[in-house]
Amino acid sequence: MHVLNIGILAHVDAGKTSLTERLLFDTGAIDRLGSVDSGSTQTDSGAIERRRGITIRAAVASFTVGDLQVNLIDTPGHSDFIAEVERALGVLDGAVLVLSAVEGVQAQTRVLMKTLRRMRLPTIIMVNKIDRAGARQEEMLADIRRLLSPHVIAMNTFEDIATPAARTRPRPIEHAAEALAEHDERLLADLVDDRVPGPDTLRDLLRAQTAAGLTHPLFFGSAIGGQGVAELLDGITRLLPAAPPPGGEPRGTVFAVERGEDGQKVAYFRLFGGELHPRRLLTLHRPDGEYTGRVTALRTVGATPAITKVWGLSGVRVGDRVGAVPAPAERPHFARPSLETLVRPRHRPEAARLHAALACLADQDPLIQTRTVESEGVSVLLYGEVQKEVIAQTLRDDFGVEAVFEESRLVYQERPRGGAEAITEIDRRGPNDFHATVGLRVEPGPGITFRREVDLGSLPHAFHRAIEDSVHQALRRGPYGWQITDCAVTLTRTGYIAPLTTAADFRGLVPLVLQRALREAGTTVFEPCHTFELEVPHEALSPATTLLAGLGARLTETSGRQTWLIRGEIPTRSVHEAERRIRGLSHGEGVWWSQPLGDRPVTGPPPTRDFGVTAASPPVHAGVRGRDPSGRYPGVRGVSGASR
Repeated sequence: MHVLNIGILAHVDAGKTSLTERLLFDTGAIDRLGSVDSGSTQTDSGAIERRRGITIRAAVASFTVGDLQVNLIDTPGHSDFIAEVERALGVLDGAVLVLSAVEGVQAQTRVLMKTLRRMRLPTIIMVNKIDRAGARQEEMLADIRRLLSPHVIAMNTFEDIATPAARTRPRPIEHAAEALAEHDERLLADLVDDRVPGPDTLRDLLRAQTAAGLTHPLFFGSAIGGQGVAELLDGITRLLPAAPPPGGEPRGTVFAVERGEDGQKVAYFRLFGGELHPRRLLTLHRPDGEYTGRVTALRTVGATPAITKVWGLSGVRVGDRVGAVPAPAERPHFARPSLETLVRPRHRPEAARLHAALACLADQDPLIQTRTVESEGVSVLLYGEVQKEVIAQTLRDDFGVEAVFEESRLVYQERPRGGAEAITEIDRRGPNDFHATVGLRVEPGPGITFRREVDLGSLPHAFHRAIEDSVHQALRRGPYGWQITDCAVTLTRTGYIAPLTTAADFRGLVPLVLQRALREAGTTVFEPCHTFELEVPHEALSPATTLLAGLGARLTETSGRQTWLIRGEIPTRSVHEAERRIRGLSHGEGVWWSQPLGDRPVTGPPPTRDFGVTAASPPVHAGVRGRDPSGRYPGVRGVSGASR
């Protein structure tokens, strides 16, 4: 049996979960249609998803057509859960992008389509809700070709649009010839000579160009009424390429983690090769190391092992890999979360339960990156306020913890401007908090790297490990309070006194020495940004550019014919204000689109993060305390200075 793993993607309320239900029902996988409104759908299984009527976690369901098993991965549509979509894209053979014929192309639709095209992931477009009042056809096609991709081929059309009597009918394959010729010189030459190939040849070309991500077949239909779904299903099974047959040792990726009814973790693996078996010992690879666990039980989704649910891996995280699978860094990614909130228990005795619950949620969504803030609570990274509400509700419903969330704030980052070194020697003349010598040099560099200029044999292995771990922990907080990125740290000097020195001495001293080196080198604070496109009438061009300049935007392109198109980048903090004010100055005719881009240096005084000292910061030891030359850090004595 062949296997096809596809994702259903869309902006919120486009009807993708209803489409999933319809596909399962029409292929006999379920015996009745579920409803989002009534909370009876197959893929929105969580209580929060059913109450809110939105998809939060990627879910898997399967059906068969002939000798093809199709695994459907229903993904969130709300932008706050874009990380869940990202993980799903890495395990797909193809995608169905769903739009509403009423709401049209949304900002989230454009974000998704840009990513799908960049990945060259075979994609079919489904225009849903043709039976709803306000549905459009020709205008929708024009918007899709202008805003999503010019290489779209409508495979059907419909009659009685925007009424319950709407019906679809297929278009002959010959109408696709001209569009297909844009990517095929031989076909173009035939058309110039008035030779139109036969239907079978054109279908083969359409299949090949769809598989290569060059062309996007488009189907109109209604998930609720069922119109056009048979044609879409035929397109899915005939035009999207099936996965190659598995073989050899298991190779796969964990793309989702959930909790079973007994609280045990259940991991969803997409296997690119091989099979998993009960009682097998698995080594899972992740950016910060490895985890080894034993499979206690498993269940395949459908008749093949391509998607497998695995029990027994208590330490599993989303993104873990088994075997030779491309690392996440080798695939396109959406931007990191740009918001941070502080969470504390409403009732102080529940602090430990809150920390454990958030750690569990971080396993399911590693990008939220929880960190303990001493005497304050737990810091959590977010994409948006809806995600924060869902986390609060999950803590209450699934873990029985009432949590209080502080107001969200933007997340900035720091990067070193230059190189500097700081050294703290053991003070042999009297009592000292740290029986250790540490020298560290910091320099700008891609990513975070740690190197040694000292012999590995100069310290016991446990001390080396303590130093490296402490460096990575301390880089979470720079001189202005933000996480340090793009920094190379080199261990230049070490020393200890046997038997007095312990690993705790290095764990306590390293953050202090590293902070001094960072202050000597200087750091620049970077703020998150969005790339944007704005279409405005001619008369609104000058007010729009003035507004954008005042909000800190940098314009990269301005062009126009019937309207003006403005492209550029803008600080994330200004996006909502720009979108709100554009509507007024353009009299409602402005079209705004933006997506996270990355970051750029802050202009003016850098913001500081006033959340308290993190749990990774050094403990305060009893005894005589020295101070470094700045007078800021207790516990440092004998600093020999910094050198460049």
